[in-house]
Amino acid sequence: MPPGGRLGPGYLTEEEKKNQPKVTKGLLLRIYSYLKPYRKQMALVLLAILISAVLTLMPSVLTGKIIDEGLIAKNMKALLMFIGLSFGLTLVANLIGILESYLNTWIAQHITFDMRNKMYKHLQTMSQRFFTSNNQGDIITRMTSDISGVQTVITNTLASILSNSITLIVAMVLMFRENWILALVGIAVVPLFAIPTRNAGKRRWVITKDSQACNDEINGILNETLSVSGQLLVKLFGMEEKEYRKYETVNRKMIGLNIKESMAGRWFRMALGTFTNIGPMLIYLIGGLIMMRYDSSVTVGQISVLVALLGKMYMPVNQLLNIQVDWIRSMALFTRIFEYYDMKPEIENAPDAIRPQSVRGEVEFKNVRFYYEPEREILKNISFKLDKGKCIAIVGPSGSGKSTLINLIPRLYDVIDGTVLFDGEDVRKLDLNFLRENIGIVSQETYLFNGTIRENLLYAKPDATEEELIDACKRANIYDFIEKQETGLDTVVGNRGLKLSGGEKQRISIARILLKDPALLIFDEATSALDSISEQKIQDAIEPLIASRTGILIAHRLSTILAADEILVIKDGEITERGTHQELVSAGGVYTQLYETQFSKAAAVSSAPDFSYSEGET
Repeated sequence: MPPGGRLGPGYLTEEEKKNQPKVTKGLLLRIYSYLKPYRKQMALVLLAILISAVLTLMPSVLTGKIIDEGLIAKNMKALLMFIGLSFGLTLVANLIGILESYLNTWIAQHITFDMRNKMYKHLQTMSQRFFTSNNQGDIITRMTSDISGVQTVITNTLASILSNSITLIVAMVLMFRENWILALVGIAVVPLFAIPTRNAGKRRWVITKDSQACNDEINGILNETLSVSGQLLVKLFGMEEKEYRKYETVNRKMIGLNIKESMAGRWFRMALGTFTNIGPMLIYLIGGLIMMRYDSSVTVGQISVLVALLGKMYMPVNQLLNIQVDWIRSMALFTRIFEYYDMKPEIENAPDAIRPQSVRGEVEFKNVRFYYEPEREILKNISFKLDKGKCIAIVGPSGSGKSTLINLIPRLYDVIDGTVLFDGEDVRKLDLNFLRENIGIVSQETYLFNGTIRENLLYAKPDATEEELIDACKRANIYDFIEKQETGLDTVVGNRGLKLSGGEKQRISIARILLKDPALLIFDEATSALDSISEQKIQDAIEPLIASRTGILIAHRLSTILAADEILVIKDGEITERGTHQELVSAGGVYTQLYETQFSKAAAVSSAPDFSYSEGET
């Protein structure tokens, strides 16, 4: 079976049949809207196809002149003239065909360029929920393969419909001009040409489908029994003979299917050759009968012209008979693309979004509720206030809603109920760019682009000077490491920062946030996956930052939590406790349990010597 599960030209898979798009006037007009900017070029393509079709068929018409006025009349001058004219027309037709192919490709490339840009810009407006809910492979497929398929639609499907239709019409007109009786005879035979094509093709693809299934079974046996672990199991249980018999049975089945597929092709070619010759034979027979008994004005050249034109009709007829499948697939392609275009962004700027002149970085939650799915509420009636220059720590068991809570502040998601305020304004009323410019988040899973340290830092501030970069790195406690590298700030970090240790990546992300210089700093489990040495370096970088601006800490390390002015304890989506470390430890609640089972142990581990890896190891 061909890649993608398709049964080949002329046939739809069961899935394609089931999901055939409904072709409406609105869909066609929407597709045309992408062709409209290039309608002048499309008109040139149509003209080129028309001229090329006529010129391609003219040598067939000149065949009659070559026979009647050149060969039969024994006129060498006429013979050379018509042969030369035929050659010249063929050459011009091929040159115009190249021009038509170029224009077609140019139009297709520009349309896909427009669609890719539109899709990428649209996807950038989608909320975080879209990217967490949809399969990433599907998103990339729509962005790449589906839109690339549009080029095939324009250069192949659309061009094929136009070219074959015009060739067929011109050939029929020329045939009727020569002799309408013989033209009718030839046209009557044309539909027979398609019968072996479709029947043999259908049979062959059914066999191919079975062959692929058989091949998959063979590959499964090989993968299972010839792998190191599989071979060991076979030997330990003495199953060599049984596995051989299983393989031989499937292999024999494959041989039979391969023979059937090969013979299906042979019968197809035999039937095709037979039907291809019926038309010319009938034209010769009826033409000869007319010429000999009824109308002596019919010439050998005319009969030859009709035979040649009939041969030119075979391919267009067959391709047009099979074009329905390509048409359906093309419509399905556009439908998939438009499906994404029509998805409305969940998070959008308010029409009258505001950008305050001054920023304090204050945050307030008022009776906030949130869920991803209605049946499972994540946050329930959350209320707290964070004043300018203060710092709060949010702690709680895994899955209690800590990270979800901070995602509501920059509007990665919107609340279901209640209000999140930033500097006293509902975040939904603030300009999105303004809001996110003034919030910096350092998460546990640091993401670095595959580039240099410099490029990753400049992502936060493209116009940052060398001095600003160095200062940010020093404050993030990473500059000592950078200085030791041969290329300094131009050291390549690798895909997702693979060439750096966890601590190094985290400190680079802190330096990046420092360059952004936000009013509100959020550290989401910034040290949770690190060894104690790396944690201490990051802790040394974080403490002066949260002392100088508004901050929120989500952490499981006691040393990080102690730097906060207030601690909020979240359990099952609710704030169950709040206060200072000493107040909460003595309260005997959730925080006390966390302290005894997690924080105190983490503190003990942090204070012990660490020999896990040295600075710079990955």
